[in-house]
Amino acid sequence: MLEAPHHDLSRRERQIVDILYTQGRATAAEVQSALPDPPSYSAVRAMLRILEEKGHIRHEQDGPRYVYLPTVGRDRAKKTALRHVLQTFFNGSAEQALSALLDESDSRLSDRELDRLAELIDRARRTGA
Repeated sequence: MLEAPHHDLSRRERQIVDILYTQGRATAAEVQSALPDPPSYSAVRAMLRILEEKGHIRHEQDGPRYVYLPTVGRDRAKKTALRHVLQTFFNGSAEQALSALLDESDSRLSDRELDRLAELIDRARRTGA
């Protein structure tokens, strides 16, 4: 399956996809209620149809209603999005990205989180990743 590029989404479409990743699946009414300053129900339905045509979401029939869900699994979507951020803002450098995260004054990592990161780094060294 081809991954649909996320850069072709409007702000509102991205919000809808984010809702579906967070909730896993949702009806048009549930999407509408989760949107900030929501548009009309028919506008939400139209955006869902467009997102489906673009290949970002799909629907399943649940009795009389459609339930929408992402076409790409959350883990795969996270990796794709992270790759895009790395390429766009950090020239593909994981080191630069991690350095930026650790330098952020408002992102205080706990000792447990730092230990977990150290474990992941050690594992990557051992496996040659």
